[in-house]
Amino acid sequence: MNQRTLASFSLLRFTKSRGFQTSCISLAKKNPYTDTLLLPKTPFPLRANAVTREHTFRDRCTKELYPWQLKNNPKELFILHDGPPYANGDVHMGHALNKILKDIINRYKMLQGHKVWYRPGWDCHGLPIELKALEAIRQKGSELSAKEIRQLARKRALSEIEKQKKDFKSWSVMGDWDKPYRTLDRDYEIRQLRVFREMMKRGYIYRQLKPVYWSPSSKSALAEAELEYNEQHISRSVHVRFPLTQSPTVLQDKQLGPIYAVIWTTTPWTLPANKAISVHPELTYSLIKIQKNIETSHYIIGKDRVEAFSKEINADGIEILHEIEGKDLVGTMYNHPLWNTSMPIIAGDHVTAESGTGLVHTAPGHGMEDYEVCQSLGIDPFSPVDDAGRFTFEAGPELQGMVAFDEGTDTIIKKLMDLSVLVHESDYVHKYPYDWRTKKPVMLRATAQWFANVEDLQKNAVAALKSVRMVPDVSIRRLEQFTISRKEWCISRQRSWGVPIPALYDIETGDALLTDSSVEHIIKIFEERGIDTWWEEQDDSIFVAPEYRNNGKHYKRGYDTMDVWFDSGTSWTMIEPRGEDRPVADVYLEGTDQHRGWFQSSLLTSIAVTGKQPYGTLITHGFSLDEEGRKMSKSIGNTIAPSVITHGDKNNKQFPAYGTDVLRMWVASCEYTKDMAVGPSIIAQVSDNIRKIRTTARFLLGNLHDFTYKDCVPYDQLNETDRYMLHELFEFGERVTQAYDNFAFNRATHHIQHFTTNNLSAFYFDVAKDRLYNNTHDALTRRTAQTVLYHILRAYTASIAPVACHTAEEIYENYRSLTPNSESSVFKQGWIPLESEWYQTTLEDRWNILKQLKTEVNQVLEIARQEKVLRSSQEADVDILIDMNSTVGKMIHSMDSEELASFFLTSKVNLLQKNQEDKNELKSFERDTQLGTDQTTCKIITRPSTQYKCPRCWNYHANESDTLCSRCAQVLQ
Repeated sequence: MNQRTLASFSLLRFTKSRGFQTSCISLAKKNPYTDTLLLPKTPFPLRANAVTREHTFRDRCTKELYPWQLKNNPKELFILHDGPPYANGDVHMGHALNKILKDIINRYKMLQGHKVWYRPGWDCHGLPIELKALEAIRQKGSELSAKEIRQLARKRALSEIEKQKKDFKSWSVMGDWDKPYRTLDRDYEIRQLRVFREMMKRGYIYRQLKPVYWSPSSKSALAEAELEYNEQHISRSVHVRFPLTQSPTVLQDKQLGPIYAVIWTTTPWTLPANKAISVHPELTYSLIKIQKNIETSHYIIGKDRVEAFSKEINADGIEILHEIEGKDLVGTMYNHPLWNTSMPIIAGDHVTAESGTGLVHTAPGHGMEDYEVCQSLGIDPFSPVDDAGRFTFEAGPELQGMVAFDEGTDTIIKKLMDLSVLVHESDYVHKYPYDWRTKKPVMLRATAQWFANVEDLQKNAVAALKSVRMVPDVSIRRLEQFTISRKEWCISRQRSWGVPIPALYDIETGDALLTDSSVEHIIKIFEERGIDTWWEEQDDSIFVAPEYRNNGKHYKRGYDTMDVWFDSGTSWTMIEPRGEDRPVADVYLEGTDQHRGWFQSSLLTSIAVTGKQPYGTLITHGFSLDEEGRKMSKSIGNTIAPSVITHGDKNNKQFPAYGTDVLRMWVASCEYTKDMAVGPSIIAQVSDNIRKIRTTARFLLGNLHDFTYKDCVPYDQLNETDRYMLHELFEFGERVTQAYDNFAFNRATHHIQHFTTNNLSAFYFDVAKDRLYNNTHDALTRRTAQTVLYHILRAYTASIAPVACHTAEEIYENYRSLTPNSESSVFKQGWIPLESEWYQTTLEDRWNILKQLKTEVNQVLEIARQEKVLRSSQEADVDILIDMNSTVGKMIHSMDSEELASFFLTSKVNLLQKNQEDKNELKSFERDTQLGTDQTTCKIITRPSTQYKCPRCWNYHANESDTLCSRCAQVLQ
């Protein structure tokens, strides 16, 4: 058996596998020297048994550690502000990704000596919680008072928080779990109202009747961030002709009969609200004669749309009679067929010739561009649709009570046909906004709502982003785009469960009272009696500030509540300011959807009140996909609950109980800035990586069983292999540190895996085993190897600690007695301990050549093995012939030949001058090669060793068969 076989034997004997142990005992009985070897000894198990063991280390690295580090760590406070998850529903892989990423950052910063402040939060208001609360008692909201709805919603939110908190803590997320911030707490709500008051004082808050996104299914206004878009929505599109009641001046000499302005719309239900037709003053329009079936008609169409229009309606023939500039059509009147009233053609810069007819149906009550163009002309919005999306009496008796999207649309189209003004109808597939909660279509509808004037904040907000570190870098463009494109923010909602907008209304006129003194008066009442007072108090006059009580007016409360994005967007107020030159939080980290959500609402409210952004670094992560790259969805059935990974699925076939560290390692291994896949095979691979870490730690611990820090050998007494390994350890530490600094955790885990496989398993462990197992326990050469293993163990454990915190704690538990300052947690030991003297670039240059030489030696040895002259490399003697006057040759000749033999895993290495070949009768194998950048010629010769295998160490160093080599004989004296 050779040295590599001995190493395998040792590792097999070292495992706890029953089969391996039996085998090894059998072998041990045959070898009388086995008990004289210093084989690894450690109680650290190869198998994690995570479900039963992790909990024993959890408290020390979470609830005990968090207050300790705030008190004892020396560096300045690091604040990662938690974006509050919605307090509704079971946790999913997105929650795990988010919380664990945050915890990795916090743990790394804490290991570097920072005090870490992490206060978990929850977003508690809004429609989903309100609806879930109502579903639980199977009653409709209309059957309950606002007070009862709020009580149910609060109870529901608090219950959901406790469920989610339990899961979050099970992932060993460290933080102040006893004092989370919740948007339903009085202190939070008062802070939020004070932000509202400050924005109002600065002129950012106003109320206006204008179109907003309205969800009939939620019966509430929505902000842009509360929308999602259905790319396959089907609308019923119609071309409708409106008869001109007077001809444009340029056409008055034409004797053509009726002329029609033709519009195209995908929202026929808005036609009752039509107030004008918009044309672009600089576009050219055509007067055409069109033949379809037996009817001839004269239409005005955008010049660039004539051909497309003809194809869309399947015209039999078309003739262009005249061309007209858009500006010459402005002022022309047409008859609205549904109302039989005259309406104007107006100028609109928003009109294009890219689709439709170039003439735009304009309903200022149902479109923002329509509203804006009509506002300048004094045309008021008209929206005859109620909160549920049904037509009101203002739409006429035929439509009243009908759902606008459904039977209302049917009735309007039928009416258009009856009036002979429907030119064409077809289904149109396009992108359309939906309510992100109910998954139902929304509409633009003019209602009196409260707005935040974002347009006045945009410039400062975008400028502030220039000083924010973005991860990934490209995310700044997305956030800038969303910020710039948003002109206003509708902050009012028509729900009971939320923070009220503290406005009073004149009972006679409906005018809003929203002044500094009035709002401050209301806030003080809330401070004393709580927000629920707004719904519980019967007397409106209590909320009227003294200065308005005798002004001859009577006021009542409004019951609009604030947008939940305004709720969560003011969460930065929960952090104590740290000076004018610093944002309140060092890091915000959330999913990509928050560029138009929490990231933006936090930015806008902070800029409005403090003049600066609330975060120094903004980190964005993607979403989880299944292994086929599909979005996880309950309807598809491809979702994976985090608990399935940590505790196993029901039959334990796809997912055994991997434990929390495997889940955390998956998070760290992902390129989280993109969408990332997860599934059985991926998690199995991650588990294998954890197993390799444990195997590595087990080797390190096992070979330090008789060593403490007091046995460390000074650097200048280490051999070159040891010093080179410390150089590699230093570079490993630098690379891992840089990866964590850049929040590139997948690169950090890659460096750990690469170091494990290439630097430790494939190099140093192989080289060091002979010294570790076969020398006396206190031999200098053994102690030098143990010194290096000790430094590796400390650095290696620290490097995995931010990710695999339980594994790191378990490893540390097994070596903390070896260290000079034993602590109760590995996180109290600090970050990777590196010493500058380890960094030696000259060693790196030398060993790069030696690695190249080893590759060449291995090729010669492989040929000898294939020829069955050698069974293993340790049976071989190797001659290296190289010019010792060359730079490379001088370096190789300066090496210790025994150290090279250990590196090559051969019996012996002879360093010879070029052409100084040692003649030997044994069959040899040769290879000529070039080394280094100057391509120095080198000859490699290998042959079977002339010595015999030592029965104790299995090296071919014995002078006679079945006798000990001189080293082993001396050890056993």
